[in-house]
Amino acid sequence: MDGEEGLEPMSPSAQYLKSSALSLTICGVLEIEDEIDDSMTMSLLKDIFLPINPRFSSIMVTTKKGEKKWKKVEVKLEDHVIVPTFPSGMSVDYYDECFNEYLSKIATEELPPHRPLWEIHVLKYPTKNAAGNAIFKLHHSLGDGYSLMGALLSCLERADDPSVPLTFPSAGTRIRRKSFMRRIPRFFAGLVYTAHDFGWSLFKSTLIKDDNSPIRSGADGVEFRPIATTTTTIAIDQLKQIKSKLNVTINDVITGVIILGTRLYMQKADEESIKSKTTALVLLNTRAINGYKSIDEMIKPNSDSPWGNRFAFLQVPLPKLTRDELLNPLSFVKKAHRIIKRQKNSAAVYLTGQLLRLITMVRGHEATAQHIHATLKNTSMAISNLVGPVEQMALANHLCKGIYFVVAGPPQSLSVTMVSYVGKLRIAVTAEKGFIDQNKLKSCIEYAFEVIYKAALEA
Repeated sequence: MDGEEGLEPMSPSAQYLKSSALSLTICGVLEIEDEIDDSMTMSLLKDIFLPINPRFSSIMVTTKKGEKKWKKVEVKLEDHVIVPTFPSGMSVDYYDECFNEYLSKIATEELPPHRPLWEIHVLKYPTKNAAGNAIFKLHHSLGDGYSLMGALLSCLERADDPSVPLTFPSAGTRIRRKSFMRRIPRFFAGLVYTAHDFGWSLFKSTLIKDDNSPIRSGADGVEFRPIATTTTTIAIDQLKQIKSKLNVTINDVITGVIILGTRLYMQKADEESIKSKTTALVLLNTRAINGYKSIDEMIKPNSDSPWGNRFAFLQVPLPKLTRDELLNPLSFVKKAHRIIKRQKNSAAVYLTGQLLRLITMVRGHEATAQHIHATLKNTSMAISNLVGPVEQMALANHLCKGIYFVVAGPPQSLSVTMVSYVGKLRIAVTAEKGFIDQNKLKSCIEYAFEVIYKAALEA
């Protein structure tokens, strides 16, 4: 291209996530409590959304040297706001199915490269969960879930008092000081864990594949196949009860529930699959944070919660489902706790980040994207979660009843995404359409939570 003045550099992770090997899209769904009036949409986007970050007004270009950059362009808002129409006077069940089909369709469609990589879809039809829905579709190269959630929250306000900022659950982390002598075994254990986890991660990315199973088709081009999404809800207070009983984190509890539910689904679909080699990639936010920062703080130099893509994967093998495990469902939470704690005590995540930088330096961003693609494809599922606000939100005076998000484009048959909001955890199951029965899998996850919760109360 001619003229490189005014171009902004793209971060390495943004280039990985928008390449010929890998292209990921995030769809955030806001469920609106009352009938949607979209008359203020354009002014909201122009005055609040676009100023959040220059990337929302930029397209991706390639320089003569082959470098990818962000180029600021004039945004035609009418090209980015889509209001679909369905037949009028139909039932809620009909519109619910229309919404699910529409979300599946737009999630897997590529965003046009000639305009900024985001869209907003406003659906003014009642579904089982809401009077209307707004879908924020953004390319993952614009930022990770944390950044994009922060951007979304900048467009929203507290329903009870717009002048007061939204608040978020405390991480509740307690730092326990240990004597020098007690740290020595942990240090050496960390070295062993690092060697094991980094080596295992490298093999999983290059040589070792999970077995094909009821949740992994293993098909080439699975990322281009249609997807289907369904959601369920769990009370945060109940998760906290399990957390307190087992002395683990809420993330451990959630991971244990998802793993047990997934294994139960696999067993029902194919009895032999309970022995299959299955790995989940658990997404880890690598920022040192406690709650969301303002957009101004995110874009400051040297911010501890910077804008962009700051995440890593923890590879968590799914324990095999035996009769003993079924009789002791808490073991899934305890195993998830041990695996995640151990991996956090190793430097494998850091070394994997260094490896990606090395691959980029030696072979370029496309090779790095291919490495990440292989890591995703060789495993069976991805699990990620975000922390949402404690108070109810409003968008242009419309009460937000619920919120969830979907990630489209990874070469996997299954992903589970979660976000907390007003005391509830919303779980979205996104599956390869026609291969996984997403509603049966959701039911298995709900059952897994029930048996784990009951067992925890009786412990």
